[in-house]
Amino acid sequence: MTQQHSSTARLERLLGDRARAYLPHGLAEFVMFGLKQGWACLFGGLLLAAILISKAIWQPDWALARYDALFVFAITTQALFLIFKLETWAEARVILLFHVTGTLMELFKTHVGSWAYPEPGVFKLMAVPLFSGFMYASVGSYIARVIRIFDMRFAPYPPLWANWLFGVAIYVNFFAHHYLPDIRLALFATSVVLFARTRIWFRVSRHHYWMPMPLAALLAAMFLWIAENVGTATGTWLYSGQLPGEMVSFAKLGSWYLLLYVAFATVTVVSRQALSRTPWQP
Repeated sequence: MTQQHSSTARLERLLGDRARAYLPHGLAEFVMFGLKQGWACLFGGLLLAAILISKAIWQPDWALARYDALFVFAITTQALFLIFKLETWAEARVILLFHVTGTLMELFKTHVGSWAYPEPGVFKLMAVPLFSGFMYASVGSYIARVIRIFDMRFAPYPPLWANWLFGVAIYVNFFAHHYLPDIRLALFATSVVLFARTRIWFRVSRHHYWMPMPLAALLAAMFLWIAENVGTATGTWLYSGQLPGEMVSFAKLGSWYLLLYVAFATVTVVSRQALSRTPWQP
């Protein structure tokens, strides 16, 4: 264990001891669960806060465009995560891969008019501001960190080839459904067939709990959908046909549900120790 991870573990034990000393067991576990989830999604939380704060304070006559400031903020945050060992270099390389695949999808989706980034900026690739790739990277960061922070085990887990093939099929459908029949319903069904038996075991403090993997993906997708509503409410990006003040379509929740499997398939390149082909017990 690295020095940074050891320090984090000591802080978790201290917080857990204090929570158990003053709160009933169930409530203490719930509080620690929330704190650890917040710590796991630190990158995404900071980026979302930057979007909200920049929208509130930014002036159109400032020398630096808001999109460019968000790009600088995202790069700086990623560098600090590596410097302070909040992410390992192996995790960062895999997160970079998801960053690239997300940016490619952004380029395609803005080209076909699915959504748009209305503000100006220097750090843009075609119509896509470069900070947008870090929104995908934040999802990969969360998955890599939550596996480590909660000491997760996924069991029984399907063969890796099936996991990766499923991820590729989802990713390809995000592009292909503009020209071919959308197989989203079949992909939803496949996620249940492949992962219905898979339990995500996680440890909050001393005790282990488990949750079916499709349920965990759905709950995570709901939080991403809420974050996406924040993004559109601030006008940072806008969906085609979305009216001012209108919520993001619930169909996007399904998109995030599927995209989480793509992210997870990517992160498992460096998190295979968390996967078990057979049932697992703590």
